[in-house]
Parts: sequence; structure tokens; C-alpha cells
Amino acid sequence: MKARLDHRWDLSPREAVALQHRLAPRVIARGEPPPSPFLVAGCDAAGGGRWARGDERITAAVIVWRFPGWKRIAAAWAQGPSPMPYVPGLLSFREIPLYLRAFEQLPIRPDILLCDGQGIAHPRGLGLAAHLGLLFDLPSIGVAKSRLIGEYRPPGRARGCAPALRHRGRLLGRVLRTQRDVRPLFVSPGHRIGVDAAARLVLRLAPWHRLPEATRLADQWVGRLRREGAVPPPEIHPPRRRRG
Repeated sequence: MKARLDHRWDLSPREAVALQHRLAPRVIARGEPPPSPFLVAGCDAAGGGRWARGDERITAAVIVWRFPGWKRIAAAWAQGPSPMPYVPGLLSFREIPLYLRAFEQLPIRPDILLCDGQGIAHPRGLGLAAHLGLLFDLPSIGVAKSRLIGEYRPPGRARGCAPALRHRGRLLGRVLRTQRDVRPLFVSPGHRIGVDAAARLVLRLAPWHRLPEATRLADQWVGRLRREGAVPPPEIHPPRRRRG
């Protein structure tokens, strides 16, 4: 599976910011998720540290699941040096070159991407999920553990509470409580899906844990790949229901 849009990655931070300004207007932050059943790709990447050098090794992994049913369809990973050190707002330039190598190994094209990162809730409207969705021309959603920009009121304690995340009056996403009393997630459209549709889908994909299963399992796999080298991707084992 190859990207449908390409550009240089050997950019200075200043050049990368300029490219974000050029690409952001091409992002489509509206639309509905694909009809069921569909293939969802969970994407996660990690390096050695937040302020690491540009030549730090990054591990990126993608696992494709059929939903509903959570059957694993395909998985791929890549590891190599990052072309850019960590710079706030430029995470995609640090990680996507490794994601591209992983996606090239996939024998199938997913219907939607779920990314551990921001979508349009980004200073220039082009977070990791928006950038990746635009490159592949696929619906994509950013599922971030913390806020990058925007204002919001705290969500209620119940699962499904999702107050608006706004910046300068513009709706960028939802602050979604996926399980009762757990810390919320910052969900924003990446490409070709709307704010509310993205939040509804992430809630469906997070039936048991704080994180949606697609990115939760990708995160676990990346951790094992970094520690142990080549290991098989995980399966999903739904928690057993308690009797009585």
C-alpha cells in the first residue's frame, strides 16, 4: 500500500511549518465513517525520548482489524532513524517516514486510520492523523492522550461524555470520556470525517479500555518491538463477563 501524495521529508523545521500551511487547506474535516463491516488500521510509533536527536531510531507499527469482530487482518512495522528531532507541532515529520515504510508492507488498504496523535486539533490544522490521512487519501482520526491546543470544559464522569474542543471559536474535536471516571481522550478529525462522527466511532472502538483497541494494541506491539525485536502482533481477547 503506497501513499497517494508525496513530498520531501528532509526539511528544516521552518520548511516543515511552511509545508503544513500549504497542505492544511486540503484536509477535509467532514464525512461519516465507513459502513460496517470495515477495516480499521491502528497506528502507533515511539522513539527513545521526547527531546531526542534527529538520528534517533523510531519504531512505527500498523495493525489492521476487521470491525466488528476484531479479527486481525494484517500487520506491519518499520524501524529506522528519524529525519527530524522532536519539535512541538512537527511530530508527523518525525514519525511518518517510518509509517510509510510500514504501510508499504500491508497487502490490503484499510478503510480508516486511527492514530495516536492529533488530527486538526493542531496549531496549523495538520497534526499526525490529518497528515497521514491526507497522504493516503483515507478517513483518519487523531486520538491523543493530551491537549495540544483548544479550550474545553471538563467532561462528565460517565462514558460517552464529550464536550467540545474549540480554538478561537472553531470546533476542532471532542474531549471524550471512553470509560467512566478514566482520563478523557482528545479526539479530532484527521481527514474525510467530521468531528462528531469521529468521536462516535472512537467510542465504539473503545468498549473495554480508555484507549480504542486499535491504537491500544498497536502501542503494546511497538513497546515489545523496541524491547525484544521482531515479535508477532497481538490479538484482541475481549474481557470475560462476570457471572452473577
